[in-house]
Amino acid sequence: MEIGSLDTPVATVDLDAVERNIARMQGYCDEHGLAFRPHIKTHKLPAVAHMQVRAGAVGITCQKLGEAEVMEAAGLRDILLSFPLVGAAKAERLAALAGEATVSVVGDSEHVARGLSDALAQAGAGVDFLVECDTGFGRTGVQSPEAAAELAELADGLPGLRFAGLMTYPTLPESGPWLRAAREAIEARGLRVERVSAGGTPTHLINHLVGEVTEVRAGTYVYGDRSCIANGSVPLEDCALRIRATVVSRPTPDRAILDSGSKTLTNDPAEEASGGGHGLIVEYPEARIYTLSEEHGHVDVSACSPRPDVGEVVTIVPNHACGCTNMHDEVVVHRAGHVVGTWAVAARGKLR
Repeated sequence: MEIGSLDTPVATVDLDAVERNIARMQGYCDEHGLAFRPHIKTHKLPAVAHMQVRAGAVGITCQKLGEAEVMEAAGLRDILLSFPLVGAAKAERLAALAGEATVSVVGDSEHVARGLSDALAQAGAGVDFLVECDTGFGRTGVQSPEAAAELAELADGLPGLRFAGLMTYPTLPESGPWLRAAREAIEARGLRVERVSAGGTPTHLINHLVGEVTEVRAGTYVYGDRSCIANGSVPLEDCALRIRATVVSRPTPDRAILDSGSKTLTNDPAEEASGGGHGLIVEYPEARIYTLSEEHGHVDVSACSPRPDVGEVVTIVPNHACGCTNMHDEVVVHRAGHVVGTWAVAARGKLR
């Protein structure tokens, strides 16, 4: 079967492009002596995670426990949970997971550390603890190198936790001095910083310029998306995840309606500099998906010549691959347009 015969809307993944993206990122990390720990939140597929590990990744990164549980059940055994885990329910699940796999966690507060420690100690399990650092992004993370040292010392003294290093996102120009100061403050307390995990697809080519970084995390690179095209991290030809959609209406000469709305495409907006709208229509790059209803994609085709007709199938590169993936139960995988399988998105919807 060829992808042209698929019913729409449908998410398709080009496995040749996935393999090129994996090889390119792993090659960069190998060249610069950096451990690579890809983020699976982009694809949520155990099969792709295994591809990444076979290519040389030291393990995987998961944002949520539910994702990690799916990946562990599929045979992935070295997992970093990069989101702070708060609450007894999550701590108990972490302790169970730690009994089956090598697990690292992150935290930026005493509350997180103590909550995890209680459950781990009761279960007789242990995990590595990375102090999350805010090196300029303004999201989660301790706010100073000295705070990082204080939390590192606290965590290392708690049952079930072993201080192992630092984590930040993304790698910014100011990350180096911040992390260097944190390392010095931690080492002054007699602790060893084994790992410094950083990264993100948009900044992946500068990780080696920050000498403190030892481990890289990136997720979107494996599929690419419109944001990756805009920032230069993945070219259009290597954007592996695409939505095939059908033009179901042409109510005016300047408007087309697709069968792909907010339940199919991500609502993440694109910057106007890259064309704006809610995705790139490959066959009609001048078209603009200017708004989304639940099932309708509203497209301005006034700049197109020729313009799409009712019944025509188009291909959309979503603005944000991660959000788009989480709306699909399955993806159709292909090579050069020939369908080779349909894969359930096993970690879809794992929000807890």
